[in-house]
Amino acid sequence: MDRDFDITRIREAARAAGMGEALSRRGFLLLSASTAAAVTALGLCEALGADAPLVILDNAKGMILADPTRCVGCQRCELACVEYNEGRSQPSLARIKISRSLNFGPGGPGGAQGAWGNGLVVQGVCRQCPHPVPCATACPNDAIRLDPATGARVVDGQACVGCKLCQRSCPWNMLVFDEETQKTTKCFLCGGSPKCVEACPADALRYVPWRDTTREAPARAASLSLITPEKTASCLECHVPGRPGTVTK
Repeated sequence: MDRDFDITRIREAARAAGMGEALSRRGFLLLSASTAAAVTALGLCEALGADAPLVILDNAKGMILADPTRCVGCQRCELACVEYNEGRSQPSLARIKISRSLNFGPGGPGGAQGAWGNGLVVQGVCRQCPHPVPCATACPNDAIRLDPATGARVVDGQACVGCKLCQRSCPWNMLVFDEETQKTTKCFLCGGSPKCVEACPADALRYVPWRDTTREAPARAASLSLITPEKTASCLECHVPGRPGTVTK
């Protein structure tokens, strides 16, 4: 492909576009920029090739955003979550976590401030992690899948075997193991209408468009990332440094 675009060819292109014989400096720069962009795009397509993998990384469409300064620790969100998903009144199974920091402030049970700490309750909410989603990646049975309605990851109870590897992979301990069913559950945004948000009387929870918040707060605990050889091989197709079309994140 000839990439030598001299002034003669640009003038010819200008005449073909109806710009006449005169080509101003500004017009020259505009045409040059357009030509360079087209060449770059064509070169990129050639570099990728027809067999290059098309990587589509779907994130959740929304997320639950918590405001600790508004939370009064009533735990209604936990009850609403469990009643909607399990039909039970058992806050320990809630996908949103209030009770674990209720009496200790933002430091959690490991803090040394005593009852209520400084009075700030930091709600634990699923961050709807971007690719590679730790819990979904760790699951050996691919039981954590994309919900087409919300883009959130949801646990398929039929495929889950209760190994708890997804729990150990979450840096914020947001997955829940139900001893009664021997299955793991996680927040899937209630199909787009989170019941915890609807139940909060203090407007401490909001359902907002998704953004990556995984780097905005430290992990609650050390996480264990276990990836099967099959998943490792599939990840290498998208994450090989220097390979055209690779994902660098």
